[in-house]
Amino acid sequence: MIVVGTRPNFIKITQFEKAFAAYGDAFDYILVHTQQHYDENMSNIFFKQLKLKEPEYLNVTPSTPANQIGQAIIEIEKAIQKHQPDALIVVGDVDSTLAGAIAGNKTKTRLYHLESGLRSNDREMPEEINRLITDLVTDGFFVTEQSGYDNLISEGKSEAQVHFVGNTMIDTLVAFDEVIQEHPILTELGIEGLDFVLMTMHRPRNVDTKERLEILLNIIDKVSENNYLVLPIHHRTRKSLIQHELYHRLEDNEKVIITEALNYLAFQKLISSCKYVLTDSGGIQEETTFRQVPCLTLRDNTERPSTITIGSNELVEYNYEAVAAKINQIENGTFKKGAIPPFWDGKATQRIVEVLNRELN
Repeated sequence: MIVVGTRPNFIKITQFEKAFAAYGDAFDYILVHTQQHYDENMSNIFFKQLKLKEPEYLNVTPSTPANQIGQAIIEIEKAIQKHQPDALIVVGDVDSTLAGAIAGNKTKTRLYHLESGLRSNDREMPEEINRLITDLVTDGFFVTEQSGYDNLISEGKSEAQVHFVGNTMIDTLVAFDEVIQEHPILTELGIEGLDFVLMTMHRPRNVDTKERLEILLNIIDKVSENNYLVLPIHHRTRKSLIQHELYHRLEDNEKVIITEALNYLAFQKLISSCKYVLTDSGGIQEETTFRQVPCLTLRDNTERPSTITIGSNELVEYNYEAVAAKINQIENGTFKKGAIPPFWDGKATQRIVEVLNRELN
């Protein structure tokens, strides 16, 4: 049984059905969806685009994080009791991950954590708490990068428990690349053949105060001196800009193209076609690294250090001068090139299923 709850989770599990099928009747695969991120349109589009099997939807309703986690634990436990899986896989670092880990542990179900061992060392991030607690109760660890392996070993896990398999999110990029490249989003936005930059910003510490929003808007002005800027705007960012009476600055900038949240294929086409990315997200750091597209991550830390030590990502202090200096490097061609980390080759899911077959069958 695999537990998912958010769109980033969906992207990490697209190749499991195919990988399990390669073993004939050895595996029975159940997908359960806690609906942590659920709006009918986006969820259906993701499942359809990514060709995911129909999940079993659990009865979890929108609420506070603690309430939703509590509901999800109860509902996942019911699904475990119903299906009696030999193993439970939880994915990533969201609240559904934590709920699945607790339900798995309390029902004495063998628990695997996909994308385990990542650490930002910032306990103000809800995701960091989810990662830490999940890894405390996990039996088997599927690691995307060297830091994950090193962290788990230093925390006392045995080498036999930790499997360095690579990044299943890259498996999805590889599997769908042809479809991604055919997506018409550039034509739809009127930027075919034009230089453009992609930006996503949503973390509370970056968008919740007027002071931080003004820094962000100054950065956007800098970017748009030489490029168009595509901004799929997060509802939190839009709400904050309106609340602080700053939204007009975005609307008045003719080089800024504001969109709603985009589907997976459209967004990946933008990443593969843009000059560089500005973000405070997690997974985008990995996707740009695989594409070898420059990425400036406006955060104090990252749980994905290989995107910096090996890849095309850099952490940048959240101030105008620091970001402008990095933008100038990209514009004048002196920004680092970056390489692709080990095992980010489109075969991580296959390696995971090899481990499962060895340990369960």
